[in-house]
Amino acid sequence: MSLFDTEHAQPAKTTKQTPLAERMRPRTLDEYTGQVHLLGSGKPLRIAIEQDDSASMIFWGPPGVGKTTLAKIIAQVTSASFIEFSAVLSGIKEIKQVMIDAEKAAGFGSRTILFVDEIHRFNKAQQDAFLPYVERGTIRLIGATTENPSFEINAALLSRCRVYTLVALTEDQIIALLNRALTDPERGLGKLALEADDEALALIASYASGDARNALNALEVAAKLAQGRGETTIAKPVAAEAMQRRMLLYDKQGEQHYDIISALHKSVRNSDPDAALYWLLRMLEAGEDPMYVARRVVRMAVEDIGLAAPEALNLCLSARDAMHFLGQPEGGLALGQAVVYLALAPKSNAVYTAYNAVQQDMRNTVAEPVPLHLRNAPTKLMKSLDYGKEYQYAHDVEGRVADMVCLPPSLANRRYYHPTQEGREKLLAQRMEEIARIKASKRQG
Repeated sequence: MSLFDTEHAQPAKTTKQTPLAERMRPRTLDEYTGQVHLLGSGKPLRIAIEQDDSASMIFWGPPGVGKTTLAKIIAQVTSASFIEFSAVLSGIKEIKQVMIDAEKAAGFGSRTILFVDEIHRFNKAQQDAFLPYVERGTIRLIGATTENPSFEINAALLSRCRVYTLVALTEDQIIALLNRALTDPERGLGKLALEADDEALALIASYASGDARNALNALEVAAKLAQGRGETTIAKPVAAEAMQRRMLLYDKQGEQHYDIISALHKSVRNSDPDAALYWLLRMLEAGEDPMYVARRVVRMAVEDIGLAAPEALNLCLSARDAMHFLGQPEGGLALGQAVVYLALAPKSNAVYTAYNAVQQDMRNTVAEPVPLHLRNAPTKLMKSLDYGKEYQYAHDVEGRVADMVCLPPSLANRRYYHPTQEGREKLLAQRMEEIARIKASKRQG
């Protein structure tokens, strides 16, 4: 007997009051839609599930793509107890109690899957609390996050988990889910005998932006509207009314989600503040997640403005914080201020280009050891091995620049960063020329 029998991953009991999205939650891999790159025949996650691999894992992807559903299916397939945590509501006390219970359950031969939604919201101490239990195999941790795990999850915990990237569902996949819900008499809307125009389904799928939950919620509202009016068909106007906003932005006849953010980014890059504001408002007024927009605006600051106007990054981070603090609509003004500044700021992608060049060299060259003169030598043994030998302390030499190679030997003369003559980067270019002259004079001397 498992200590968690009441929470074992069994199909949830549903009623008419249960939201459609929950009633239609897939129960098996065959019912699951999307993520073919992970769950198709011979793909990595499919193999891991079918072979009952016990590794812990992180699901990284946007909302509504099936992270929670997939975790429940894994628990069902592997006959494991399923414990679901929300990082928003749970603390270390709850975590430790569940770990203790899981260890007891393991003694009875029961396996436990601990699913943590929004795991990125746990702080370092909370994440660290999982480590010993994950290492011992007491639990199989499955975390779900919409944020980049590399930045939001502790390295120690991340190294013990496999990361799987889930992607937004396509509009065709969303439409297939909507049709299934319309015709399913057991869990869906089949008993209502409703039909839906292709245009109505396309509008809902476009509005959902890859989020199955949003799409099914919209379909349920549209079905109630149609049924209340005695109609047997969900038409496009009914679908639009169900979503309670004009959907021009994400209509199939208009631009799509990624086209709009691309237009915003390219307007900023081309120094067009009016177009940048227009595309920003198109996204926000259509109901786009403002924090998604804020993240993209921050990226514009580092990719296209760079060191030509380094203060741009701080301004964009402040705009992000203002949006998080104020929400919409007030926070939108802060993002507007940021994109206007970015559009008018001097532009440079020199650091972005240098960063990519370094990555390319790392892929194409041997990872050489750090040159001896750059290594620390805190012990006598290290000193006897010439660690730190011939190192020149820059503050002790003329001009505070030593004629010393700091790259590995095979890359000794490689130059990655080429500053432009824009904004403050022009001063950095002058400084680099000055440093080169100082080194050249020392070599000649």
